[in-house]
Amino acid sequence: MSNRKKDLIKAYYEKKMGRRELFERMAKLGIGAVATSVLLNSFATDALAAGGPDFKKFKGKSLKLLLNKHPYVDAMLKNLENFKTLTGLNVTYDIFPEDVYFDKVTTALAGRSTQYDALMTGAYQTWKYGPARQIVDMNEYLKDPKYTSDTYNWNDVTENLRKSTAWDGKAGSELGGPGSKQWAIPWGFEINNVAYNKTVFDQLKMTPPTNLPDMIEKAAKISQGGKMYGVGVRGSRSWATIHPGFLSAYTNYGQKDFVVKNGKLTPAMNTPESKTFHKMWVDMIRKGGPKNWPTYTWYEVGNDLGAGNSAMIFDADILGYFQNSGTKEAGHLAYLPFTPNPAASAPTPNVWIWSLAMSAFSKNKEAAWYFIQWASGTENTTFGAVNADLVDPVRDSVWKVPKFEARLEKSYPGYLNQFQKSIGQSRIYFTPQQLFPEFTTDWAAMLQQMYANQIPVDEGLDKLAQSLQGKLREVGI
Repeated sequence: MSNRKKDLIKAYYEKKMGRRELFERMAKLGIGAVATSVLLNSFATDALAAGGPDFKKFKGKSLKLLLNKHPYVDAMLKNLENFKTLTGLNVTYDIFPEDVYFDKVTTALAGRSTQYDALMTGAYQTWKYGPARQIVDMNEYLKDPKYTSDTYNWNDVTENLRKSTAWDGKAGSELGGPGSKQWAIPWGFEINNVAYNKTVFDQLKMTPPTNLPDMIEKAAKISQGGKMYGVGVRGSRSWATIHPGFLSAYTNYGQKDFVVKNGKLTPAMNTPESKTFHKMWVDMIRKGGPKNWPTYTWYEVGNDLGAGNSAMIFDADILGYFQNSGTKEAGHLAYLPFTPNPAASAPTPNVWIWSLAMSAFSKNKEAAWYFIQWASGTENTTFGAVNADLVDPVRDSVWKVPKFEARLEKSYPGYLNQFQKSIGQSRIYFTPQQLFPEFTTDWAAMLQQMYANQIPVDEGLDKLAQSLQGKLREVGI
């Protein structure tokens, strides 16, 4: 790379010029946008190696990763030789499908296993792992130039994602608040919005829904046609049913799962407003959802959209993204920033954050941090977004990479727009507490009972709140 090119890229990383100016000035040197992106990535890798830590310190040693089977993992593995070259470390890994993955993590950590050094996790799971001291507070590494390159740029990771993966361990306290420990590093994430079959809506001369009452009406009309059902949402007896579209809509109506009263965590899902919302949600599923809704997980919701069995889904944006390639309805799908409450001004998506954590029982913690730092760094996340399917990269700068923007605009209509309209309000809206998996599973089970007319909505939510309050008392929260 010539000195002139290096000077321009260095000035960009030092924030002396913006991205647009960099690309314009590189163009004057005869360097196109794609070539400039490649040079940026190369510079980032070189800079990471030169930014302070000795990344060759553990050359010849080995790391072992515990990973969930996911396109984000495929993107990382596609670029893994880059990390091996940077560090000289050998990397091995075990990959498990999601239906068993979290059990594998829980077993490894509870057993204090030294087998794995770093692992994938959701932010919710760290609410158990962290206070139990089974994973490491990353602040120890992030804030020490001995471990972290001065080019890593932690602040480039979207602020709400950084906060959503940090917690002080006190039930009900604010995520990312004072005294929080950084239990995991965001790596890739999902915003919950609407994906819909544009061809179907065009044929029916119907516009996509603008709010939840509109969605209920349009989903019912589509289902009445008999060719497909209107809207897919999750319904299995699992925490995973509560966190995507359901909680995003629930939050948009101003509702909370818990509040703190007199210093105590108190269930809040039985307010009058919450009861009204639950009635709408159940009504939507009965009139416009799949017939066997209580069995629906991520897979069924997504597969039905891709197969043409449903007209739309209210779930993770990446779920709709993956159905727009290699499926019957590929090329027919579009994406929508969705504001469920007619009185709200913008979407409030709850997020799922695939994150990287370090096992507290690893014998190679510093080397494990080098991996986490590289995997979540600018170079690797840019590579994954441009060359693979790291669809929602965690770094703000990557969303401005022209090749990534062009890819989304060309083949995924509305995807970039739904992201841009939503990211500022996208965060984890659950109240952090150690019993999250059990409580949200109880909530999903109650939703199933309401859907089946086994219990009225008002009575069911009062019963749920009373039950959760009793469990909180039992554990002293």
